[in-house]
Amino acid sequence: MATTTENPFQRLVQTANIGGKDYKFFNLSALNDPRYQKLPYSIRVLLESAIRNCDDFQVLPKDVEHILDWEKNQTKNVEIPFKPARVILQDFTGVPAVVDFAAMRDAVKRLGGDPQKINPVCPADLVIDHSIQVDVSRSADALEQNQELEFTRNKERFVFLKWGARALKNMLIVPPGSGIVHQVNLEFLARVVFNDNGTLYPDSLVGTDSHTTMINGLGVVGW
Repeated sequence: MATTTENPFQRLVQTANIGGKDYKFFNLSALNDPRYQKLPYSIRVLLESAIRNCDDFQVLPKDVEHILDWEKNQTKNVEIPFKPARVILQDFTGVPAVVDFAAMRDAVKRLGGDPQKINPVCPADLVIDHSIQVDVSRSADALEQNQELEFTRNKERFVFLKWGARALKNMLIVPPGSGIVHQVNLEFLARVVFNDNGTLYPDSLVGTDSHTTMINGLGVVGW
């Protein structure tokens, strides 16, 4: 079984006092590497992710070097690891994901394990918006009528998703009527800076919605 080792870039960790509280972060400037100064902001976010998650197993020091050499490698077929801060899903892809988690929990329970240990490793936000259809229009209460019809048609699915929202850790499920996924992502879900037990790092995400990259306008790297 592979084991992880101490982060070889631990020397870059510094402390900042914000609002009377101490927070840690990886100070990339402390690399004292001229290549870093030439990197676009988006590539610096990739670099920070690789450095923070470097464990000599999933993320290697050579991966960090590949990103630092972006100027030379950008036109080459060089693979790099990326661990986003979060994942955003809409209902077409998010509901099957919750079904998979439920199935895995059932399997673990049958094998005598603790099903509550099965959760997303990476924070996941699921926005229910792609199943909405318009039956009523040109009336003051059209929104309320359409939402009521949607809840009636999809009652079983919403009951299941309510279970997922309560049972799964690291998963947020945004109910219908809150807005379209990329709007919700921009206005409510974007963290800009993540705080994980006192360690600060840039918000970044992988999304299954075609408009995910709109988040780049906030300085958040999104695919």
